This record gives sequence, structure tokens and C-alpha cells, in this order.
Amino acid sequence: MWLNEAGGLTFELVTSTGGRFVKWMPAGDSPIDLAGEADRLRWASAFTPVPRVLELGSDDDGTWMLTEALTGENAVSEPWKSRPAVAVAAIGAGLRAFHDALPVTDCPFRWQPEEGWTPGTPAPPTIDEPVVCHGDSCAPNTLIGADGRCSGHVDLGALGVGDRWADLAIATWSTVWNYGPGWENLLLDAYGIEPDAERTAYYRTLWGSEPTSV
Repeated sequence: MWLNEAGGLTFELVTSTGGRFVKWMPAGDSPIDLAGEADRLRWASAFTPVPRVLELGSDDDGTWMLTEALTGENAVSEPWKSRPAVAVAAIGAGLRAFHDALPVTDCPFRWQPEEGWTPGTPAPPTIDEPVVCHGDSCAPNTLIGADGRCSGHVDLGALGVGDRWADLAIATWSTVWNYGPGWENLLLDAYGIEPDAERTAYYRTLWGSEPTSV
């Protein structure tokens, strides 16, 4: 299903009891911590639809995580790729539901922009509103059901408490990569918030240079 820049693979398994997904990361230094993601999924699953962790393991070659499939298709697959208005609205509303559902005070994980800050770059802006951030809120990480609404979220390896604009800045940016220009305000409308140019610019700069595809 997927090959990432760190050499990790994602496989879909079709079984008689339903779909499963396996994430695998090669042994050695990697920016992706599957054990950490498993911890985050287990915690978040009590509050919002995310993949249920079935098994976690490792050997000399790498580490793997087996999860149960959620209903829906990712927001950049068909038919949603051809229906950007529906997809973008679902992403915005789904992100708002995600932020509203996860309890900040109970979350044991943190997403701190200071970790990515270096001298000579703009200091982090004040936090608009703390939420439990998804941490990688690109369009493919939102699943959409047959009714056109968000049915869950995947890839929660960076989940943690932070400013909601850390997610909103990337979610809106991702609409440009995946659907073309002109969809950012629709996502913000669906979320229920006005644009914030300062925080959007900061979190996009922190994220890094714009990828050609996501």
C-alpha cells in the first residue's frame, strides 16, 4: 500500500474476518517509532475512531504493527479525489471532531514546537487553543465513509498536546497538494474557525519545505 522515505512499508491484508493493516519499519535509526504510535492509538481509541492495535512485534530485520481496518477510504482516493468539496469539508469537520473528542488534560503525549525550533528562526507564536493534535493531519490520514463524512483517522505516530494550528496549518496546506488551490477556506469553515495567517505560516515553516505530493 505504501513505501515511505525511511524505507517503511504498509501492507493491507484481506482476511475472512475483515481487513487488517501491517506497518513495518526496518531495523536501525528511524524517525518513525511504531511502539510509540501503538501507545498513542491505544490511548486515542477510547475517544475517537482510530485503528485498533492487534499486535506489535520486532525481530532483527525490523519492527511491525498489526491494526484492524476502519471503515471508509482515505480522502485522496476515489471517489473523494474527484469530489474535493465533499472531501475537504469532511477533513475539516473530522479534524474538529477529533480535537473536541480527545481530552487535553488526560493526554500523556506532547507535541511541542520548541523541539523543532532553532536559533535564528521565528519563535513559536502563543498557543491559540491547546488540543490533542493529530500531528500529521495531511488529507490521506483522514478516512471518509460512504456518507461523505469522516469515519476515522490514521497515522497517529506524532499525536500529542499542542496548538490546534499545528494541525490546521498542515491540513489546509494539504488541500493544495492533493486537490489544487482554492480549498483552504472551505476546510476552515467546516472546522469552524477563521484563518490565522501568522500561526499558519509558522507551523508550515516548522513542518519544512512543501512536498510535491502527500
